[in-house]
Amino acid sequence: MRTLTFAAVAVFALAATPVLAEGNKPKLTVENEGGEPVIVHEGKGSFYGDGFHGKKTATGERFDKNKNTAASKELPLGSKATVTNEETGKSTDVTINDRGPHVPGRVIDLSEKAAKDIGLTEEEGLAPVRVEAKPSEQPDPEVKEKLEDKAEKIGAGASGKSAQGGSGSGK
Repeated sequence: MRTLTFAAVAVFALAATPVLAEGNKPKLTVENEGGEPVIVHEGKGSFYGDGFHGKKTATGERFDKNKNTAASKELPLGSKATVTNEETGKSTDVTINDRGPHVPGRVIDLSEKAAKDIGLTEEEGLAPVRVEAKPSEQPDPEVKEKLEDKAEKIGAGASGKSAQGGSGSGK
């Protein structure tokens, strides 16, 4: 009887794993705001530790914990995005200058300044965030075009207000 109970629990756990994991999976979508596509990435946000201060980022510039910068695997380097802490409602604008985070379930790594701007403290370490990037708010035409292409790719084949997308480099 004990073996049968263990086997039943093991089968349930294996069957439920994808469903349970799906709840923690970051969401990458495209929403339409006044006719403009907006890339939205929702999940856990974290911030860089002091050990990264002064080190080179993916763009080649030195990481400065006192500037509003961030790392994203989905958004093109050089893009501007608004990050909102969904617990505090506070938001800040950042420039994507690095790749990351490299921890499953996280969607963005923020500089210390950006983290403080949205009320994310070192003690908490993580917060649910919403990252939004609009093509019209990009400082560079090439970055704008990359965001528009990414939005089209995410939304391809989908209908309705938003479309679920997969992960990618966003380069």
